[in-house]
Amino acid sequence: MKKYPRTKDIAKLAGVSRTTVSFVLNNRTDVKISEATRKKVLNIAKELDYYPHAIATSLVKNKTKTIGLILCQKLESVFSDAFLPRVLLGVSTVAQEKGYRILLHYVEDISKKDTYYPMVREKRIDGMILSGPRSDDEELFRLREEDFPIVLMGQIKEDNFSYSDIDNIKAAKKAVQHLISHGHKRIAMITNAPLSYTASESRLLGYKSALEENSIPYDEELIGKGDFTPQSGFKEMQRLLTLKKLPTAIFVASDVVAFGVMDALKKVGMKIPKDIALVGFDNVNLSEYVDPPLTTVNLPGFEIGKNAANLLIDNIESNENNNKKIILETHLVIRKSCGCNPK
Repeated sequence: MKKYPRTKDIAKLAGVSRTTVSFVLNNRTDVKISEATRKKVLNIAKELDYYPHAIATSLVKNKTKTIGLILCQKLESVFSDAFLPRVLLGVSTVAQEKGYRILLHYVEDISKKDTYYPMVREKRIDGMILSGPRSDDEELFRLREEDFPIVLMGQIKEDNFSYSDIDNIKAAKKAVQHLISHGHKRIAMITNAPLSYTASESRLLGYKSALEENSIPYDEELIGKGDFTPQSGFKEMQRLLTLKKLPTAIFVASDVVAFGVMDALKKVGMKIPKDIALVGFDNVNLSEYVDPPLTTVNLPGFEIGKNAANLLIDNIESNENNNKKIILETHLVIRKSCGCNPK
């Protein structure tokens, strides 16, 4: 087994104490050490290919150099979420650049106690990014009261959180308005998730707003409740197909959920967009390659993750809650599923 260098090996070669080596490696500016000694220790550490022990370093600095990425959704939906990899890439790109590790954690049932709070109490992470925030998440507010560094990917009504997000109301409204501009008045909607998730609630509000501005009455029976997965879209579309008067168009607030909708329609022989127009949300990679290609709202997933990581690490390193809010722009990607002929 390879023997890894330790601080006592550096101390021996440098002719100094292990305490001096520790002070130099931990960049202790409050201790008087000559510049020549400091350079000598650092050069020897580099020559030996020395890496500090993470646990020991965290004890000295009271920092783990680890951030938690909390996903508030079921494990099944985590693996079926085609949008998530872009967000993860954004977070991990910044974390790697700034020397932080990521501890990934998912929460199936936010109503249970101690879902992610123990990670904080055990000092396993220096801060956390929470994806899919819910207004009924007691642990989230508990940590906020303790001034623990938190950044949301999403929003809740309370104003004292930093976040990286989009304007979900505006984006959903844009999607539904597009269907209305094609002459549709009986437009169904299937949400991306239960309405306890604020993004889901906001997208429904955007749908309602588009109807209201065009004097189209809201009909509760046209609303289906998705749950992150294609299966939920398939099930909700099956229910919509039992209505006496079918919708002529449908807005699905998640491409992944929309894939299930498309399958349900194909199984009964309905053609998209000839029999029913369809618009999704997220612009995941697969949406361009399904048949027909899916018109959808483009979500800047990489940028959402990147900004969230930057906000969090800035908060950690400044020891301040900067309470910054970043809203990124979205746009509608026109493909064939809505009835358009994209150029």
